[in-house]
Amino acid sequence: MKAKEVKILNQGLEDEMEVWGYQPCLWKMILVGVGAVCSGGLLLLLLYWLPEWGVKSTCTPTSLRDAQTLLLRTTDEFKQWFRAKVHVMLAPGKKPFDDLDLLSKTQIPNGDGDHIPSDSNSERHENFPHRQPAQIQYFVHHSTKYYWNDVMQNFEVYKGLEDVNVTCASIHTEHSSGLSKALQDYRRLFFGENEIAVIVPSLFKLLIKEVLNPFYIFQLFSVILWSTDSYYYYASAIVFMSIISIVTSLYTVKKQYVMLRDMVAAHSVVRVSVCRGNEDTEQAMSTELVPGDVIIIPANGMIMPCDAILFNGTCIVNESMLTGESVPVTKTSLPSSDEEATRAYDIEEHKKHTLFCGTHVIQTRFYAGELVKALVVRTGFSTEKGQLVRSILYPKPTDFKLYRDAYLFLLCLVGVAGVGFLYTIILSIMNKVPANTIVIESLDIITITVPPALPAAMTAGIVFAQRRLKRIGIFCISPQRINMCGQLNVVCFDKTGTLTEDGLDLWGIQRVEDGSFRPPESEAAKAGLVNSTFVACMATCHSLTKIEGELSGDPLDLKMFSATGWVLEEPTEEETALHNLIMPTVVRPPKNFIHEANQNNPLTQNMACEIGIVRQFPFSSALQRMSVVVRRLGEKHMEAFLKGAPEVVASLCKQHTVPQSFTETLETYTRQGFRVIALAHRQLESKLSWHKVQNLSRDVLETNMEFLGLIIMQNKIKEETAGVLCELRHANIRTLMVTGDNMLTAISVARDCGMVLPHEKVIIADALPPKDFHPASITWHYTEAPTQSGKDNQTVEINLEEIMYDGQVSQPEQSYHFAVSGRAFAVITEHFPQLVQKLVLKATVFARMAPDQKTQLVEVLQGIDYIVGMCGDGANDCGALKRAHSGISLSELEASVASPFTSSTSNISCVPNLIREGRAALITSFCVFKFMALCSIIQYLSVTLLYSILSNLGDFQFLFIDIAIILITVFTMSLNPAWKELVLRRPPSSLISGPLLFSVLTQILTCLAFQVLAFLLVKEQSWYEIWTPQSDACNVSSSSPSPSVNETIPHDHKNIKNYENTTLFYVSCFQYLAVAIIFSKGKPFRQPSYKNWSFMLYCMVLYFFLFLIMLYPIPAIDSFLEVNFIFPILSGGCCYTAAFKFCNSDPGFRFERGKHQISV
Repeated sequence: MKAKEVKILNQGLEDEMEVWGYQPCLWKMILVGVGAVCSGGLLLLLLYWLPEWGVKSTCTPTSLRDAQTLLLRTTDEFKQWFRAKVHVMLAPGKKPFDDLDLLSKTQIPNGDGDHIPSDSNSERHENFPHRQPAQIQYFVHHSTKYYWNDVMQNFEVYKGLEDVNVTCASIHTEHSSGLSKALQDYRRLFFGENEIAVIVPSLFKLLIKEVLNPFYIFQLFSVILWSTDSYYYYASAIVFMSIISIVTSLYTVKKQYVMLRDMVAAHSVVRVSVCRGNEDTEQAMSTELVPGDVIIIPANGMIMPCDAILFNGTCIVNESMLTGESVPVTKTSLPSSDEEATRAYDIEEHKKHTLFCGTHVIQTRFYAGELVKALVVRTGFSTEKGQLVRSILYPKPTDFKLYRDAYLFLLCLVGVAGVGFLYTIILSIMNKVPANTIVIESLDIITITVPPALPAAMTAGIVFAQRRLKRIGIFCISPQRINMCGQLNVVCFDKTGTLTEDGLDLWGIQRVEDGSFRPPESEAAKAGLVNSTFVACMATCHSLTKIEGELSGDPLDLKMFSATGWVLEEPTEEETALHNLIMPTVVRPPKNFIHEANQNNPLTQNMACEIGIVRQFPFSSALQRMSVVVRRLGEKHMEAFLKGAPEVVASLCKQHTVPQSFTETLETYTRQGFRVIALAHRQLESKLSWHKVQNLSRDVLETNMEFLGLIIMQNKIKEETAGVLCELRHANIRTLMVTGDNMLTAISVARDCGMVLPHEKVIIADALPPKDFHPASITWHYTEAPTQSGKDNQTVEINLEEIMYDGQVSQPEQSYHFAVSGRAFAVITEHFPQLVQKLVLKATVFARMAPDQKTQLVEVLQGIDYIVGMCGDGANDCGALKRAHSGISLSELEASVASPFTSSTSNISCVPNLIREGRAALITSFCVFKFMALCSIIQYLSVTLLYSILSNLGDFQFLFIDIAIILITVFTMSLNPAWKELVLRRPPSSLISGPLLFSVLTQILTCLAFQVLAFLLVKEQSWYEIWTPQSDACNVSSSSPSPSVNETIPHDHKNIKNYENTTLFYVSCFQYLAVAIIFSKGKPFRQPSYKNWSFMLYCMVLYFFLFLIMLYPIPAIDSFLEVNFIFPILSGGCCYTAAFKFCNSDPGFRFERGKHQISV
């Protein structure tokens, strides 16, 4: 391998990285050490901030195999650099799943080391008298271990048992007995302790990391500089502000770490029963578990400490921590026979058989004499919970144009500071100023131009917006995202539970008899239907369970079962223990139903009504169906019931049992917004025994069914939905529906809630994958006639090349919308990638979308420069919520930790509120940035002019300007609340724009003109006297009597109390206030400034104070601010020119000042 060759880690994944290998270089390290000493440590700081330079300046490139230091760079748009140290450990094998017979006889070393020294090696060799331990290189990055692979010549991650591609059958045959203690110890060398360790850094470490921030280093530099120039008060104020900022930051960060650790550690360490061989079990701590261990799930449940495959028994699990769905789900054992058993285990494909870390197993169902067992697949940070915690610990940086432009603007200010720096040096040399003064004053101009308080000021608007959001029930865990909300131009909504109510109401049923539909019936709980197969299917085909005596499960299943009026009974532990076979869950109708039915129909008197659920195949979103195997009391044969999406169920039924009017009937209901579920039935062969059914494949069971009919459920739209979507439409914000529901149902809801207007057409884009030598194809048809066969009337002419997104084109101008199914989206993404972006520009409804497809859609929208919002109820939306610029969860469960925003109200009214606050915060950030930049320039101009006469602003003048005027004004001007409605246009997203730059430059030129004019005109006055150390004309207080001859007058050796200083001080103070009022923008994104009483009151107080000390001098204040008394007319802010002309026009105008008469 070549020395500089780059390798890819995690190829194709979200955390893909490039990696280079390096070795330490002695002469480079010596040079860096010398440079660090000469620069006073600044070189080390620079290398700390830039890891790439840090590695390249101290190391030489080498192959990854020989590397001791690695340089990592992410391949995403952020291109972040990281440095990692390579460690070495000793182990009897090179891979965690190596088959080593020696392990049963050999003691395992603990394995950790950093290029282990020789004495340690010899000690470890004694543990392996018959085998030479292997040295394995690894490094740790973001809580993930990467191990060297000699075959790949690269580092790789060991996730867990799925790394060896185990099949479902082999899990039952080869991995069901558990691991020996020695093998467990060996694997722990690679996988480490089974814990999601959120290490809370010490306050000292957090402090060091915080103060090494470039912002605080710049502040430290400024404080040292000001202290050397005796600006102690201002330096002390900055130190005080910095300490408060650091303490606040440390408290917040420490609190977040502690909260995350407590959330993770609450149930992470438990005692578990681990299988050692077929019969042996032992108690162990969950931290000792490794992939391949077999654990026993207790009957009363547990919090899962790892990801594990359930291969024996059934569990009821609450997965709210991961999915946000509080409804318990049923987990069944992994299939052990037939075609499905030959497939390789995949954690996504076999979710219904996987118990995830952090989820709560509520209860178990098991065979008598057998235990509910699960095989550990992943541990620690490799688990689903671990990956969620890792994404919180190491988030991607926020990419927003405002922040990029802010850095560019700061670079411009640095350029301006550089000009001032050179000007100061040249001017000081020409005036023969001492060298130490030149250094101090030239560096001081930099601290004036680049304001140290800018980052704190920029966050003020965000902090206040966060507080306002909290008051209306919207909680934020990522405050920087608030500004992004102000730029949202598309919002994706989940349907069920978000746009519509959570609960479904049974509208009616439509049964099938003799291959045709009967008229719809409003009730299923009728005595005449007790013995019907249709009602039996409704009563049994579900995943309901009883928890503490209450029925619990999917809301749809609950509504469907309660509509039958039947009763569900589950076996107790005692009952299960008395039987050799599993005790089934039993459902039966109420006794009064049975009595009434038998009276009405004597032929059914002997018919058994109690039905036992023998086996259950849980609902699969991929398959869009669920099924059960049941046996009626007293019957020899078993039956299968199937429930699912109508199109899917119909395709699995015998063709002659499906009514010919099936498609038309289904479309009639779905077009009206009903949710339709189809039922089917099949009688199984009598030779099938109970045990054979447990091993029966789902694919074999769910075929040749008989179609039973339709259940029609009504999903009502929430009251707030239509109004909110209308408001977003009027604000030119696109709205999309992304749901897992039926296509026509989704389109109907989109029309009902106003997402698609009545006059707009919807075109369904359907796509088929390649099949039988036919290439992949896309078909387009209107929803009004999707099933007609005529080609001419089905042709829709669409020129996708002309579809271009224009932010100025309002949504109502769009005359048609695309509707895309999850299947079509997958086909188009794979086979027609060039059409994906063009399609989503006009698509409004995305139906039958899987969770990962929702995330993929968000990424596609982001790829065409949309600022994307996602609003969901947390169930299956976590990936999209986390990926979107602004994810809003309507669920307050633990899964909301993946979403930047969580609303306590369960409707979408939070979306416009969040966008309004985002716009207000964004405009506030713009206002504050422009104000701070202008203040720096104004102060820069004042100081530059004063440098020309070897003067400067005084310490307390700086203090008054920076604290009393700028800082407090910034915080008060950030208090403007959001405007009450969303307007059509959005706030600007860029600081580098024509109108904004014109505004700033105009203000700069205006301020420059007035300062130069005042600076020049004050010198033309007849009473003006040039300051010298011996002069007292500028140093005598206006209200003090003339000093006596023998009184010693303290002289101003820094040339602060001169007329030019006082003039520019007053002029600049009024300019700061004028700029604050000009840049404090109100409508249409914030409330007008006059409604911000804090800001207005403070500005009035400042104006009053400045006029007071200028027109009526107060000795104590004049002395404190080091200003002179100037005649009122000469200090009238913007009226300098008129005042001077008036005074000069009257030669007899005189002013008495003490014993001095000054002609004006």
